[in-house]
This record gives sequence, structure tokens and C-alpha cells, in this order.
Amino acid sequence: MTYNGSGRNGIVVPEARQALNQMKNEIASELGLTNYDSMDKGNLTARENGYVGGYITKRLVEQAQRSLSGK
Repeated sequence: MTYNGSGRNGIVVPEARQALNQMKNEIASELGLTNYDSMDKGNLTARENGYVGGYITKRLVEQAQRSLSGK
């Protein structure tokens, strides 16, 4: 597996970047954070930022489970 990130949470599959960004913006919008992509994340609380990351993880796990189960 090739790793191309400066931090430990870099994207391993660069082709997925656009889909992940779209998912992040959709989830932020569902949580009431409009224009999440262009907003200063430093003005958000840790809880608000954490919700976005947590829901991304939850959704990715759900997709993987569906994929593995053949549904």
C-alpha cells in the first residue's frame, strides 16, 4: 500500500478525494453547517468539527459493510 500524506491521516487513494470532500460537505450541510468547505474551521467548536468527522466515519463503515455483505 502506498502512502502519500504528510500526516498520518492522508488519503491513501487519491482518486477518492473528490468523493470524500463531497461527502464531508453533504454531512456538514445535514448538520446545519452551510458553506463548510469555505468556512474557517477554527471558528467552530471541537464538537462541531468532531461531528462531521464522526459521521463521515460512520457512513464509510456502513458503506463498507453493505459492500462486504453484497447489498
